[in-house]
Parts: sequence; C-alpha cells; structure tokens
Amino acid sequence: MRLFTRFLKRNSEHVPEPAGSSSGSEAGLQLLLDQYGHVVESHGGQRHGLTRFNEGAPRLLRDYLIPGSTLALEGVPADWVGHSLDLDFQGAGQLVVHTRGWLEPHADGWLLRLLDITDLKLGTQQAHSRQHCTQLSLSMTEQLRQCSLERLPVVMLESLQRVAQHWHVPCVALALRDDAQPGWRLYSAFNAFDAPQLWTTGQMIGAELNSYSGVQRLDLQRQATEEQLRLDSLFGHAEGLRVPYRDHCGLSAWLLFGFYPRSAHSTLMSESDWSQVCAALAGPLLARLREKQQVEHRDRMESLQGLLGTGWWEWSPGDQQLHVAPQLGSSLLLEPGAHSMPREAWLALFHPADRDELSSRFNELLEHDKGMLLSVRLHQPSRIEPPQWYRIQGQTQGSGSQRRIVGFMLDVSLIKNQQLQADAAHARLDNLIASSPAVIYVQRYEEGALLPAFFSASLQPLLGWALEDCTSAALIEWIHPDDREQYFERTRQLLRDGSARARYRLRDQRGNYHWLLDEAKLLRDDLGLPVEAVGLWLDVTEATETAERVKRSEERYRVLVEDSPAMICRYLPDLTLTFGNQPLATYLECTPAQLPGINLGSWLSTEQRADFVQRIAGLSPQNPVSLAEISLQLPGREHAWWVWSDRGVFDAQGNLLEIQAVGRDNTELRRSQQQLTHSAKMATLGEMATGLAHEINQPLNVMRMAVVNVLKRLSNGDVQADYLQDKLTRIDSQIQRAARVVDHMRVFGRRSEIEQQVFNPHQAMEGTLALLAEGLRGKGVELRSEGLACSVFVRGYVDQLEQVLINLVVNARDALMSKRETDRDFQPWIALCAESVGNNVCLWVQDNAGGIDPRLLERVFEPFFTTKPIGLGTGLGLSVSYGIIDNMGGRLSVSNTGPGARFCVALPVVEAGGLLEH
Repeated sequence: MRLFTRFLKRNSEHVPEPAGSSSGSEAGLQLLLDQYGHVVESHGGQRHGLTRFNEGAPRLLRDYLIPGSTLALEGVPADWVGHSLDLDFQGAGQLVVHTRGWLEPHADGWLLRLLDITDLKLGTQQAHSRQHCTQLSLSMTEQLRQCSLERLPVVMLESLQRVAQHWHVPCVALALRDDAQPGWRLYSAFNAFDAPQLWTTGQMIGAELNSYSGVQRLDLQRQATEEQLRLDSLFGHAEGLRVPYRDHCGLSAWLLFGFYPRSAHSTLMSESDWSQVCAALAGPLLARLREKQQVEHRDRMESLQGLLGTGWWEWSPGDQQLHVAPQLGSSLLLEPGAHSMPREAWLALFHPADRDELSSRFNELLEHDKGMLLSVRLHQPSRIEPPQWYRIQGQTQGSGSQRRIVGFMLDVSLIKNQQLQADAAHARLDNLIASSPAVIYVQRYEEGALLPAFFSASLQPLLGWALEDCTSAALIEWIHPDDREQYFERTRQLLRDGSARARYRLRDQRGNYHWLLDEAKLLRDDLGLPVEAVGLWLDVTEATETAERVKRSEERYRVLVEDSPAMICRYLPDLTLTFGNQPLATYLECTPAQLPGINLGSWLSTEQRADFVQRIAGLSPQNPVSLAEISLQLPGREHAWWVWSDRGVFDAQGNLLEIQAVGRDNTELRRSQQQLTHSAKMATLGEMATGLAHEINQPLNVMRMAVVNVLKRLSNGDVQADYLQDKLTRIDSQIQRAARVVDHMRVFGRRSEIEQQVFNPHQAMEGTLALLAEGLRGKGVELRSEGLACSVFVRGYVDQLEQVLINLVVNARDALMSKRETDRDFQPWIALCAESVGNNVCLWVQDNAGGIDPRLLERVFEPFFTTKPIGLGTGLGLSVSYGIIDNMGGRLSVSNTGPGARFCVALPVVEAGGLLEH
C-alpha cells in the first residue's frame, strides 16, 4: 500500500487538465463525468488501449467496466467522493486493464483520475499463485518422501489428481525414462471422470519425448513435422502442455497435461512455476525409485556375494586393519562379527605355498601402486575336500592421508579345480597319445589337395617318421601298393561327404607295414569351402591279425561244433533256445534252423523243469559252470538221459544273459546202470534165498504142527472150541506172515520208477527189517535198531535205498558169520539207526565183526572188488550201492570203529507237505 501511495504522489504532478486546457500530461486516464455518472470526455494515454471509449454516444461509467468491478459504483458520483476506486476495463484482445483512482469535483461535473495498476495487481496475483504453488509442491513432495514404497503409486496418483483439480486439467500424467528399453513409460496417469482416457498407467510412449525444449505448449497451428505429428498423436491431437524435469542424470521425467487449451492456461503460472510442480512430483519419486533400486541392488549383491562366497576387502593405512565384507568373512570361516583383522592374520588364512607371493604382490600394490591380481588357496590343513581357491584383485584409491587399498575376492574353486583337472587330464592325454598306437594329424586343403600340416608326437615312436618327412608324395609311397586305391577313395570320400573311414597298411621307417584305421573329418569355413582335415591314425595291426586268426579259428570251431557228436546249444534263462547244432536238432526231430525259439522245458517234467531252473539260477560269475543229468521225454522215445554241462554268460553287472550248454546222451549207460542195479537186486534176493526159505518154512511148519494137533484131537473126539479157535488163529497169523514176506519180495523185485520221488527213509528201514530180521535172529545175530522213527523226507527211490540197506546188513551178517566160525564164544550184533545232522539225515549200519583192513577201505566201493571167498560174492554190491546214493544226491561212506565197520548213508533233506524238515 505504501508503494501505491508513492506511486500516486509521483503521478499527481502530471494530472491532465480538463478539456480546453492546453497543458496536461497524457499519462493515466482522466474521465469527466456528469452528475449522473455519464462519461462526457476521456483524456490520457491509457484511453487509447481501452475498447468502447471510441464507440457511440456517452454512456454510464459502469457500461465501460468489466462485470465484477461495478460493485464499487453504487449510486451517483457524489456518493463516490472520498473512496478509492478499483476499476477494471477491457483492453485490447483478451487483456484486462486494472486501474485505481479517486473522484474530485470539476466545474459542473466530476473528474475521475485513474492510474494503471495492472502490472502491480498481476505481480500480487502471481506472488499469491507462486506461494500457493510452492505450498502445494512442498505438500506433494513431503507425501511422496514419507509414504512407503508400496503406497508410492497410490500417493503419486493422488498428487496428480490434486494438480488436475487445482489447475482444471482433464488429463495429467507423469512419464519416466525406461532403462530397460529406449523410450518413456507412464509411471502414473490421471483422467477426470468426464474426460476421455488419454493415457493409462504403465503405457509405453516410445521416443516422442526425447527432444528437450523446456516447458512447451502444443500449438496445433504450427507446421506439422514428423516429430510434431508423433507428439500430437501422444496428446490426442489436442492442445496440451508438457513440462520436463532434469537432474544429475539428465532429462529424467515429463509432466504431461492433456486437453489443456491455451485459453485455459493460467496467466499466473510461469515456466519456472510449472518446472517447480514437475520437480515436486518427479524429484522425490525418482529419488525413492532410485533408493529402491539401490536397496534391491545391495540386496542382490549381498545375496550374490553370499552364494558365491565372495566380497570386497579394504586396507586402511590409518588403523592398519584389513576389513572384509560380512559374506566374505563367513566364507573365510572367520568368527561371527570378525570383519577386520591385521594384515598378518589375513595372510595366515592362505596356503603357505601362496602366502609369500600374496605378501609380495600386496607390498608392490602398497608401495608402487601396481595392480594386484592372483589366485591363491586357503589353508585347510584338516580338510580332505578339494582346495578352496580365491581370485584376489586390488588397487589403490585416493592420495595422502585418504589413500587406501580396495579389492575384491572371488571364489574360483570350481573353475580352478576344473582347470587343474583339465591340465592333468591334458597332460595324461598328451602322454597317452605319445605312448599309444594312435596318431592325430591335420591336413591342409590347397587347390583340391590335402597336404600334411601336423602330426602328434606319437608318430615318431609308432612309425619312426618326423613331420618334415611326411610329404604328400612320401605318404603315397609308404602306403602298401595293394591299398593305395583304397587311400585315394578315402580322400575323395572325405572331400565329397565331409568324413571318411578307411583301413590300409603303412610302412614305417624300418620297412615294416602297420595296419592303420584312418578316421577323418573335413572342416569348412563360413562359405562352406574346405579348410583342413582332422583325423586319427590308430594302429590296429595286432587287432587285424588277431581278427584274421579268430576268423580262421571260428571257421574251424564252427566245423567242430556242427560235426561234433555232442549236443551244443545256447539258451536264455527261461530255457528258450537261441542256437543248437545238428545232433541236438536230430534228437528233437527238427532242423537246426528250427531250434531257436524252442523251449527246453517242454521236454521236461514239472519237477525236472523246476530243478533245472533252480540250478540255472544258482550260476554266478564266480561259479559259472554246472553239471547235471537230466531226464527228457523225447519224441518217439520212452525216456532219455543226458549228461548236461552249463556255462553262464554274464554282463558287466553280473546279470545272467545266456547259457551255453554241452550235452551227451547217457541213455544207454543209464539203462545199463538200471539193469545192473536190478541185477544186483536180484543177486541180493538170491543171496537171501536161504534165509527167505527159512522165513517162509517157519510159518509153514507151525501151521503143519497146528493142523496135526487139531486132527489128532478130532480123531480122539476131544475137541474144545477154545482150543480149536486158538490153533486156527495161530495158523492165520503165520499165513499173513508168509504173505507179507512174499509181497515185499515181489515189490522189492520190481524195477525202480523213472523219476525220483519224495519219501520217508523210515519206509526203507522197515522193509529191510521185514526181510532180514527173522533170518538174522535165526542165525543168532542180535539186531539193534535205534532211532528209526524219522520225521524227515528225502528225494530218490525207496526200493533202491532199501536195496542199499539190505546189501550193508547182508555184508555185515556175512562178516559176523565168518568171525563166529573162528570164535565160538563170539556174540554177533548189527546196529541200524538214523539221526539228523544239519540238513542231512544219516542212516548208520554197524557191526562188531572187527572192521575192514585199513589198506582196503579206499577200494571197497570199486566195481568187482570183494573180500569174500570166490563164488560167494560178485563185488558189485557196494559199487552199485555207492552209485545209487550218489544219484540221490547223497554220500555213502565207511569207517572203522572200535568193535567193527560202520557204514553211513547221508541224504539231503527236502521239503514235503509244505514243511521244511530237518
């Protein structure tokens, strides 16, 4: 107000004179009014910038004013005296002229003196607008800085809504530079409810905002360039405003106002004000986003350092301490919280073999600013794992008292260990190639020819030649004349197909030929033109010669197999044949070509097949061979016996793949053995004939005496019913006794069954006692039977086991009778007992005849060997008995005890009735 008062005083000296006055100033505006307020005259330079003053007859003053300022003109001019009048006139165009003045009497009317205060009022409005803009900016900045990162998009949208509502803008958006791809992305966009949706949050704009020209209003009347067309398309081909934001990173954001025409732009907002609003929004937003990126980057770096076991380290000369990152400290197995240490303690962490070099490099870095880069191992005296390697880098930063050393440690254990393993493998490969019968070569392609360019070091020990000796012409001369055409074909195929494989002979320096396996591949450039050939020579001389020998040997063995009288075949574990020779095909009445696919089990009985499969399953790489006699029902034959030898073929894991078998027809021999066994049985019956006659005569004599007694009593007429019943009962029992002996002899005399059966050995012992017990007692031999009640089962032939026991008891009886002839006081006895021993059942036959001469113990089971006088023994009893027990899977043995000889029949126990017997 004081400023305005000074302004009035300064201009009061130049108040224009009324009409008719020759002097007066042209500044300001002077209006002569009548008593009613009509404008009679107007003076002053300001009048020329106002409209309506030059139009028609005089009008009331309020007709010249803009609505709103007429509130100060109530009544007639006499009522306005003493008041400060603020009047607004319409200027040229859309401008408004603000004036302030006073009213004073003049002649018959009134003189209204007005001064132009437009600039002063505009300045005041701008100051108020700037203050409000600043307050709004500070408020939005504070909200953006204090809100959480999760609410940052919501707060930004609310801030854009406040801007849109304050300046009446339909669409407002904030665009940020997109680092992932060139262009700009709308971070947030606000559209008024009654405005078209011009922009959306997250919209990718492209490069339309790349140009920087300050605060820019879109003028649709400008010449349409390509850039302007893209920008117009961004703003929906409507007027708008874009405000840039620049920071230390350059042009970083744009504040966009859509559907904001020039007429609606606030005249109180300058470019700096718009820039302030944009900075209030973009500045804190970018700071928060960059802060978030830094936090995420720090977290990623910490996680990465933790995963890799790496991190930074820093040496400060001030405190003489070396500081390491927490993740690195954990990897170095430091104590929790120990992230700094003296230099000596840091050096002690590394292997003694690398410690001196690390210390020297550190000193060079400290004294001469020479960069440090080396790989060292940690000191792990008690660990057996591979060494832990670190790549250490360091450099100096700063100068003077601010000088320090910073670096980075990277865990390169995997790479370093693999490199060491690769170096070791490469060295082994070089040594292997140098000492192996293999040569690596390279042939250079020139004008359609392949010229030798490189040979590995193994060429010298293999062929005796050097690289300079291996010219193209020399190679041709070294190749065997019969193989040169093959070598030329190999070269043509290599150039044509890109790879080749050939086998030919090459002469060494001593004149000897070597068979070489040549494998080569042609390398081409980007245009497909040949560059060089890389290949390998492998000395296969021994293998080739061996293959020839094997081929000749296979031919001989093929003839041997085909012409062999033995049956030779191969079959799978399920007994399916894969190969068989002619003898096997003849037995099975088919051709050799028909044998694959035939199952051997179809010729076996159920029990034979089960035993066969169980025997095959028992084969192993340690015990691959099995020998057995099998019985088959072949076409056109009653039964056949084969001696069968199997050998298993196994893979690397020990799994049975196939079985190779050789068989021999043992049918005739088996039948001869059966006949021999039956003959021995008949001989045993013959030897028992005397005892059996006595056994049968005894009940006959008893019956005869009983009949004579009955007849005598009948003739005397003295017959009692009880007496007669007793005699007849005795006769009946004796008849049954004789019948049992005869029936058992008939059963015993039959031929044995074809296949073995499961039975209780107690049956054979009972049968033996039934035939021989009475006869032994009649000869005065005491028969001792102990433990005969067996509850186990064996597999074989019950009649043949009985035959063995009869032979053993008869031999013992004969030995006892011979001894009693020389010793009348001798009391002979024979013991027959049974007991279980492990998985076997043992049947013992023992006598007290003094035993067998120890020199003859090993020969007692030989065929035709006997100690009996001539004519009293065939020498086959024990031999046949031994074969019978062996065929049943058991063992017949003999030994001398105190009183005499002791024979033992041991048979394996088998399952019966679902129970496993002992």
